[in-house]
Amino acid sequence: MQAFNWHDGKKYQKPGTTDSYIRDCVCVGFLDGGSVFNKVPVAEVQDPQPSTIQQDVQHDGVFRHIRASRLTDIKIFIRSPQQNSDDEELVSVFLLLLAPVLTCCLPLVLPLDCSDIHNNDNSQLSGVYTIYPIGATSAVQVYCDMDSDGGGWTVFQRRMDGSVNFYRPWDHYKKGFGSAAGEYWLGLESLFHLTLRKKFELLVDMEDFSGNKVFARYSSFSIDPESHGYRLHVSGFTDGGAGDSLSFHNGQKFSTFDKDQDSYSGNCARKYLAAFWYNECHRTNPNGVYRWGADGTIYAVGVEWTVWKGINYSLKTINMKIRPVQ
Repeated sequence: MQAFNWHDGKKYQKPGTTDSYIRDCVCVGFLDGGSVFNKVPVAEVQDPQPSTIQQDVQHDGVFRHIRASRLTDIKIFIRSPQQNSDDEELVSVFLLLLAPVLTCCLPLVLPLDCSDIHNNDNSQLSGVYTIYPIGATSAVQVYCDMDSDGGGWTVFQRRMDGSVNFYRPWDHYKKGFGSAAGEYWLGLESLFHLTLRKKFELLVDMEDFSGNKVFARYSSFSIDPESHGYRLHVSGFTDGGAGDSLSFHNGQKFSTFDKDQDSYSGNCARKYLAAFWYNECHRTNPNGVYRWGADGTIYAVGVEWTVWKGINYSLKTINMKIRPVQ
């Protein structure tokens, strides 16, 4: 057995070398630097082997064998100095509490978007997954399209049955609402952080009530931060039968009924009962009132993509999804 020193609470490092193991390992953070474990000054780690993690934790001659999964074989031995019985009991209790953490001693890789999930395992099916667009504390559920054009698409807007009311205030559109298993809006803040980190393309799929399906694709898609009104940047249109209804909205800030940032003298969100990157006002209204096909009772308030179906035709389904440019 060779002795290793703790290094930065992030990895084990062999003295006198640059070799290191187990970077960003959760259990290291618990073992190193915590006030309770100041009484446990020595840690020794056996050279990792490429197999299943097996950890033996020893305290005063008592071994606890913990089996985890994948990556390396690690044996951790914790020696404590002479202590009174209360200290020994305290350390033993904390070692017991630490056991579940030790089983999680794996490099932590959190998916930023659905492409990360797909690239890690391209056999994954379309469905609801958890991504972390802002960091480890930003877990959010999304629908991942693993089928369209190779998969890996993160759906940020989805309409399919009218089960969710999309006429909502600014705060709802900022944070997101609905259910990823059905109709939902991911949230402008999450969408901003996604497009901040990578270059994305956009795919808009839609279907009418006769079963016709078309799409519009854009090679570049991003939005600005809230301080700039979540302004839309979209370009590089490719026609999949739908025509281009979105370029008209390029360069516009996002508007809701309680935060009017459009280019119209009035309030587009109030007038068309939705929220979007309105210009003056829209050629698409994907967050509009869910109606059943052609309906001109109230002008242009439906779920519309006007270049394809015209004003006053509300689509059966529409979803907007992004993927990092390949």
